[in-house]
Amino acid sequence: MVARVLITDAAAAMVEKLRGQHGPLMFHQSGGCCDGSAPMCYPAGEFKVGGQDVLIGEIAGSPFYIGAAQFEYWRHTQLIIDVVPGRGAGFSVEAPEGVRFLTRSRVFTDEEAEGLAADGEPPRGGR
Repeated sequence: MVARVLITDAAAAMVEKLRGQHGPLMFHQSGGCCDGSAPMCYPAGEFKVGGQDVLIGEIAGSPFYIGAAQFEYWRHTQLIIDVVPGRGAGFSVEAPEGVRFLTRSRVFTDEEAEGLAADGEPPRGGR
C-alpha cells in the first residue's frame, strides 16, 4: 500500500527534536492561502480536529490531517513533508528553531491511485 504522506529524513529529525521539547505532536494541512497552506505542527490535542478534517496518515509517529476541501484537490498526490530554513507565519512549533515545514508533492501513478481507491476513503477526524 502506498502512503498518502511521507516525511524527509531532515523533517523527521526536526520532529524528534520537537517531540523532546513538546511531547506527542500532530500535523494539520489546511487549505488556506499563502502560509495558511503550510503544514502546521502542534502539540497533540492543541488543535481541534473536526469532522471536515481527514486523517491521511502518520509521519514520524505523528498523525497527519488535512482539511477535507484541500484533500479533494490533492487526493491524487502524495504529500512529502520537508523542513527548510526560514519562518512561517503560523503557530507551528518549529518556528522558534528558525525553520518551517514545507509540503512537496508528486502525482500518484495510475497503479497507486487504483490501490488507494480500492482501500477506500481515509477516515474523517473527530469533533
